[in-house]
Amino acid sequence: MKIALGTLTLLLLSLTLSAAAQDQGKSSASASSFQVTSTTFANGATLPLSMINNIMVNGSNSCSLDGSPGGNESPELSWTTAPAATASFVVTTYDTTAAFTHWGMYNISPTATGLPQNAGVPGSTYGEQVFNDFLVGKEYDGPCPPKGYKPYAHHYVFTVYALDIVLHLPQSPNFPANAETLYQALIKAGKEHHILASASIAGFYSTTP
Repeated sequence: MKIALGTLTLLLLSLTLSAAAQDQGKSSASASSFQVTSTTFANGATLPLSMINNIMVNGSNSCSLDGSPGGNESPELSWTTAPAATASFVVTTYDTTAAFTHWGMYNISPTATGLPQNAGVPGSTYGEQVFNDFLVGKEYDGPCPPKGYKPYAHHYVFTVYALDIVLHLPQSPNFPANAETLYQALIKAGKEHHILASASIAGFYSTTP
């Protein structure tokens, strides 16, 4: 059975974080109490139209159930009880069903306690962004699961990482930083014990009734 590269990378990241937690005893209060919430959607709920992509086909949005336009806006995110030594935050949005990254923002200010809705626009001042798997630009691009293909409902995970460093991603004009670049940097940070804590919130979306 084939496993997508993104899935393998995130599996390696998960294993790296687990090993780091065991090595450093990351069951400490600062790490275990780190949490992320959203006023845009509830954990485990269906994602709202404001977050859904807006890809028009014959005058209809192929990313929504009834063809309605999607807002294509990243959700509001808030986090609490970040470790005291935090130097930056990273946010990722990953479709675990399709092994597809919708958003990656890094070097978010250590004083931040969240991101407002639509922080993932091109040129955002809240942090540096990578090209997501749509390869359109450095931005958030919302869910757009294909109609009529099982599993119909896709699972979208928003994860916030607290790091005690800032990241310097390798990139050039011809090879800009992308999701894989960010994940590899997080894996390296995890191996070197620079990821202090992480927390996730998830939602579902389907274009098939």
